Amino acid sequence: MEVIEVEQFLRNPPPGFTVEAGYGFVKSDPENCCVFIDDFELSRGGKVVFQHSQGKKITVRNLGDYTRFRKNLTSKKIYILVSACESTPSSTDNKAPKNRRVLQQYVVSIDGRNPLIKWEIERGLDRTISSVAGESYRVDIDLCDALRGWEGESFCLLGNREKVTPVWKDTCFTLKYYSDALFDFPHWLGFSKRHFKEGDGWAIARVSTLGRRKEMVGP
Repeated sequence: MEVIEVEQFLRNPPPGFTVEAGYGFVKSDPENCCVFIDDFELSRGGKVVFQHSQGKKITVRNLGDYTRFRKNLTSKKIYILVSACESTPSSTDNKAPKNRRVLQQYVVSIDGRNPLIKWEIERGLDRTISSVAGESYRVDIDLCDALRGWEGESFCLLGNREKVTPVWKDTCFTLKYYSDALFDFPHWLGFSKRHFKEGDGWAIARVSTLGRRKEMVGP
């Protein structure tokens, strides 16, 4: 896993990416990059658009679409945009409410080709399908635990007046599968949502952030 400040990513894009029009338009290689980033505004102003991005919510309607999506996840590098948000000293909630101020945005990439990550993704998708066969369903692939795992106790960002340990927001992307079944009552009643988390302490992480590089090796 790599975590790169968005400004650093735009100034010096990694292999497979080129940036044009004053950081406004980011081209990616669809043969090697699987991008799940919605259009967004930089803190200093200006809109950023990723070409070939599928966005954070992907909808598939048949087995062929699902198979192609699954192959993309496990044969390419996956990129998402996450936000480190301001927290309050009295808060014990690890979740980041929408109204919390964003301190810094990062592009996170994981290598879906890595045998451990590929196995974890395939296992999560297999469990989801087997538990909701014939139904519509939703899967959130979440990197929040992995981000909290590498940040450590010393990681902090500058808040309003002091350094704070941030909470993470927008750390997942979502697959939605819509069944052709007309009377899919479990889906409409909200019973067929399944979630699994990627990065449970076992991943090998290579992190580049704030000009530093950090290594994490799981069990």
